[in-house]
Parts: sequence; structure tokens; C-alpha cells
Amino acid sequence: MERKYQVVVIGAGHAGCEASLACARMRLKTLIITLNVDSIARMPCNPAIGGIAKGQMVREIDAMGGEMGWITDHAGLQFKVLNSSRGPAVWSPRAQCDKELYSVLMSKSLQNQPNLEILQSEATSLIVKNGKVCGVKLLTGETIDTDAVVVTTGTFLKGTIHLGKMYFEGGRFNEKATSYLSKSLTEDCGLVLGRFKTTTTPRINSLSIDYSKMTEQLGDEKPRPFSHFTEVEQWRKSLKQLSCWLTYTNPKTHKIVGDNLELSSIPIGKVNSKSPRYCPAIEEKIERYPEKTNHHIFVEPEGYNTNEVYLNGLYTGLPFNLQQQMINSIAGLENAKVIRYGYAIEYDYSSPLQIKKTLETKTVENLFLGGQINGTTGYEEAASQGFVAGINAGLKVLGRDPLILKRNESYIGILIDDITTRGMDEPYRMFTSRAEYRLSIRNDNTDLRLMDIGHSLGLISGKAYRKFVLYRQTLSDIYEGITDNLPSDEDLAPWSLEKAKEEVYIHKKYEGYIEIQNKMANKMKKNEDRQIPENFDYDKIDSFSSETKQRLKEVRPQTIGQASRVHAIKPSDIAILTIYLEKQKEERKQKKLEK
Repeated sequence: MERKYQVVVIGAGHAGCEASLACARMRLKTLIITLNVDSIARMPCNPAIGGIAKGQMVREIDAMGGEMGWITDHAGLQFKVLNSSRGPAVWSPRAQCDKELYSVLMSKSLQNQPNLEILQSEATSLIVKNGKVCGVKLLTGETIDTDAVVVTTGTFLKGTIHLGKMYFEGGRFNEKATSYLSKSLTEDCGLVLGRFKTTTTPRINSLSIDYSKMTEQLGDEKPRPFSHFTEVEQWRKSLKQLSCWLTYTNPKTHKIVGDNLELSSIPIGKVNSKSPRYCPAIEEKIERYPEKTNHHIFVEPEGYNTNEVYLNGLYTGLPFNLQQQMINSIAGLENAKVIRYGYAIEYDYSSPLQIKKTLETKTVENLFLGGQINGTTGYEEAASQGFVAGINAGLKVLGRDPLILKRNESYIGILIDDITTRGMDEPYRMFTSRAEYRLSIRNDNTDLRLMDIGHSLGLISGKAYRKFVLYRQTLSDIYEGITDNLPSDEDLAPWSLEKAKEEVYIHKKYEGYIEIQNKMANKMKKNEDRQIPENFDYDKIDSFSSETKQRLKEVRPQTIGQASRVHAIKPSDIAILTIYLEKQKEERKQKKLEK
């Protein structure tokens, strides 16, 4: 095999798959290197795709020609739109997936993709000459020449698995870590690496569960696919949805955990790195919220052909015997049999302040980073970065202008802007509240926002794009009230007249609000230098989360602009703070007038 490629992607998780497919679809000779070809696109944590803001990102990847949405539609066990009781701006699709089928389908996509080759090996170092990456060295001693490299190593960089006080090397349980590449990233590429951690939950045998003590969680009656290219009615007919179930921890559970915190790898011991605030271990929940007497546990199936179920909400680093006791204390799980125990994993990451908005490193040209290596958490955040990193690696090789998505056109743009400008001190997760333009960057209009970009990159086929152009014209006609001679659903498929009418309805509903939103955004720009009193009492603002209050009290920003750059402070927080300061100003004026 010729050892020269235009782009080499290291890692075949969700980021690596999107990166390599994007490059290959841009007609670049691409190689993806993975430690194990049987582990492509694995779901080591919850086998679910989407959720709050995450679902929007999956739709955005799909609208530009990525793969995650289509694979999810064909590997999904249950589909649900979260926040459906609220406005369309925060509707977020989510799917529970068959984890084995998801991996098989993604692996098949990679194998069938022209211009893409897969190699099972370990990349041990990068070759850098004159400030540019130009090759990859393998554990076998071979060297691969390349014009660009995308590193998407997930939790594998010097990964260490923790089970109570026991720990050992691993990128996932029973999978080896990447032991050598970290050294090359620091010594050859000049990157500074840190350590983050995450946890996963035990898996149990569904036959040992008493579901009569739990609350059934059904999928949507009329499920909606993630991919714009999935034909809805045909897909619905073939879809067999499985139920999820809800139960709760209780004081007995909390006592088992609380009495044994010193035996966990989470709050003490060898794991000293930061874990995701929004996906905490049960040990952290019980320490952080001692007043709570219960926590949600969602019992979710892992596949059509397995009895394994996932205990969403029971992430842990406790020893095996205590995990069993903890599980058996929960209603419906009194006789539950564990198939796989939960564990904590610690791994190297690179501060995203060391990369540009293109996801190219600032220290080495033509080297791109995507996914958990940039300090994020979640399959969707990883896939989004891998997709953009792959595209920009390809564009760099082709000598074309880079793709930089803006905050007002996509959630992916918000994600990348946040991590590259604010940095982080804990793993980053996307939320709708991070989006100041969420009224206009909705789940329903991702095709209208981003499909032109996908087509311009060569990732959306001409045939699919012509259908989209017809659909967009149909939207315009319906909006203007021109309803004679509208195309048929057959002409529009996979779009439809029903979808077009719904889109026009939502657009008209939000038009006025979007105008107000844009005015507020412009006003916020003017408030950059507005002073915040030194002794300002953040606890008085009830609509602030406890995290927001904590961050602002720690930093004590002097201006609105400085407050907006405090880590984890969201645009919505700044809007609330600005309104509150304005209110105080008016109250002071009123008091002066009264005197």
C-alpha cells in the first residue's frame, strides 16, 4: 500500500469518522488509523445521540453532509423530541441507539467510502518539519507521509481506568490506551496537555429487572428522523421503538455511597483531574446535594439483540462490590445482575486555547485537533469538531479558504467559538442556553441555514441539493401565499409539503422575536464597557443558576464585557445581568426624583 496521503486521521471514534468521511468526500486521498477496526464509532457511555442542543448539532452535521444523523436514524431504538412542551427554538431531538448496530453501520460507511482507507495500527508520533506536520510514525516503525493530520484520540491519550482504588492503563475497558502520542504532541508539536476524567455506568441484565416498580418512558408517537435525507413515512413504518424506564435512588442508596466515598476513585485518590459538571458521578451528586433524597435513574436498552441495559444517572467509580449493593438498593433493581461494572477514566487533553477557530493548532501548521482532545465531552460535540476539523484540513490541502461557522448561524459555531476563546477548566458540554441566537438557529431550519455550505464543499450531492432548492422555493411560495401549482411530495422527497407548511408557521411565529433578539444582541455589544459595582450582590438575581453565581463571585468582573468572558458564563446570563443593572439604575433615578 502506498504510504502517502493528503490527510491522515488518527482515531476512529465519532470525531474521527466524521473527519475522515468529510475529507474523502472532498475527493482527498485519506487514511484513518485506529487501534482496533472492530471498535469504530463505539459508544462506551450511553448509547444515545442528541438531546438538549446536542440534537441541533447532529442536524447541523447532517445538513452539511455528515454521517451521524443518518446512522442514528438506522440504528435508533427510540426517538423523542425533548422540550416539546416549550417553543420550537429549544426542541431537541434525541435517540436511544442499538450500540452494536451503530458501530457496524458507521464502519460500513467508512469501508464503502471512495478515497478512504482504514488501517489498524497505533500512531506513536508526528513528524514536523519547518513548523509543518508532514508525517505520522506507527508503532511498527513505518512512516506515513501526509499533507495534513487530524488528531481525534478521544479518551485514549495515556488513558487510565479507575475501579475504586485499583487503576490500570486503558482507553476504554479492555482496550489499550495510546501510550506514546502525548509525548510527541508536547515535544514535537509544542502543545501543553492537561488531564480530564469521565465516568460510565454499570450495565445490567434486563431479565433481572422488575419493571413493575418503574415508570415507562415511551418514544414519540410520530417520531422524527435526524437526517434530512431519511424519508419519514417509509422510515416510520420500519421503525420498532423500545421503551425506556424511570426509577430513583433513595436514602438507602445514598447511605451506601456516602459511607464509602473514600473507596471511590472519583472525589479522592488517583483521579485528580476535573470531570464533567453536567454528567456527574453518583458520588459527586450525593456530596454536592446532601439535601436531595433521590436522583433520577433512566433504565435504557442498549440494543435489539442484547439484554444489556444502561443505568443513565448512575455513573460511578466505586469498587465492584459496592456498585452491586448500590444497584440492588434501587426500586426495581433489587435482584439486578450486573453484566459490566461502571468505571472512571482519566486521559490527556489539549487546551483548546492552543487551536484556531479552524481547529488547526497555533503551534504546528496543518495539524488539526477534534473531539475530546479539545476538552469537550459528548459524542455530538466530538462529531461536530471532527467534521469541521476534517473539512478545514481538506480545504487547507486544497488551498481554499477555511470554514469558520459563526455563532449566529449554528450551534457548532458556538461550540468552537466558546472553546477557542474562553478555554475551560472542566469538560465542555453544549446547551441551548449557550446560544444567544437560539430563536433563529433552531432544530427545524438547519437545512435552510447550512445546506448551501455543504453543497459548496462537495459534501451534498447535486441530486439532493436540487431537491432542497425546490423545497426552499416552495417555502417561499407558501410564505407569500402563492399556493397554486405547488410541487408534490414525490417531487420534494425526502422533504414534504407538510414540512414546508410547518416551517413557514414556525418562521412567522418567531419573526418578531428574532427581530427583538437581534436588537438585544446589538445592545449587548454596546454594553461591553459598562461597569459592574464592586460589591454587586449576584445572589439577589434568582434567575441565575448556582454555577453562574459561583463563577461571578469568584472572578468579580469589573465590566459586562469582562463578565461575558468568564468561563461557563452564558450569553443569557449576560442579558439578565444587563437588564438587572439597568433596573437598578432606573431605581436610583427614581429615588433621586422622589427626594
